[in-house]
Amino acid sequence: MSAPLRERDALRRAAHEHAPARRSRRGPLLAVGIGIAAVLLVVRVASPALGSQLLPDTLQDFVTLTISVIVESVPFVLLGIVLSIIVQVWLPQAFFTSWLPRQPLLRRAVISFLGMFLPVCECGNVPLARGLVLKGFTVSESMTFLLAAPILNPITIITTHQAFGWSDGILVARLAGGFLIANLIGWLYSRHPDPESLLTRSFAAECALPQEHGHSGASKLRESVELFRREMSTMMPALFIGAAVAGGIQTAVPRSVLVTLGSNPVWSVLAMMVLAFVISLCSNVDAFFVLPFASTFMPGGIAAFLVFGPIIDVKMLALLRTTYRPRTLAQLTLVVALTSAAIGLVVNYFA
Repeated sequence: MSAPLRERDALRRAAHEHAPARRSRRGPLLAVGIGIAAVLLVVRVASPALGSQLLPDTLQDFVTLTISVIVESVPFVLLGIVLSIIVQVWLPQAFFTSWLPRQPLLRRAVISFLGMFLPVCECGNVPLARGLVLKGFTVSESMTFLLAAPILNPITIITTHQAFGWSDGILVARLAGGFLIANLIGWLYSRHPDPESLLTRSFAAECALPQEHGHSGASKLRESVELFRREMSTMMPALFIGAAVAGGIQTAVPRSVLVTLGSNPVWSVLAMMVLAFVISLCSNVDAFFVLPFASTFMPGGIAAFLVFGPIIDVKMLALLRTTYRPRTLAQLTLVVALTSAAIGLVVNYFA
């Protein structure tokens, strides 16, 4: 038996052997995460009625920021999980793969625009990309979709145009940058000798399992419920942790420090990328958030914010950790950061 087949058999055995253990660990984590989120929400709602001294200002800001990230993200995560279930269970095996081009570069280029038909922000794209891998996409193809879809979707395009129009090339830089980065990452990882090593062991084992879907509506419904439970138990703890980290960083780092850097062509780009990483906004609304900064920061900084943030931020790294190994995430962050910074500097040069 060849080495790849032995490894796949080992992954299948590991998936069967450790599935109960993974479920037993995920259940308590999800319950704890929901409990913490509920406590934070109660504290946030009750604090005005109980007086301003209930919590110190810093802690009050932390609670508010954490809750805002969770409230903003949860609907999109749920939508992404539902779309992932539809892709995995209810669509035919060849629904996507049958009409995609066979030539790898052209195939990934077309995959970049799937977000036009599946307009989920970056939070929901993680479970959806997981479902595409289980449906037959390669790891590099799912990465291309994952990175491009938050930017190349109609909602993000419309909101960015509403905020900035065609001024200073910000909209064009965002769309071109999202396409370029997604396809660059897809090309780089398509050349990886062992794509399964990019994935966490638990998800790689899940991919190695045979996809045996029932044919009756009742069996598909049962499978959908099980997939929903499993994805919720994987995604929600990561979202809660990411939201808490994002809220803590925003509380600790004064925004005034970032604003003072806005007039320098280089520092404006780097400062806005840091801000995007920390704030962890949804790509569907981040253009309106950053619009007031346009009077302080150079256009390249705004473009870098709008390209880097939807792909890499605190919340996204926590969600991506459910699927990719830390080394993979470090590589992704480095390539995306360097490319986003280059795009911002080019925009500043021509602005």
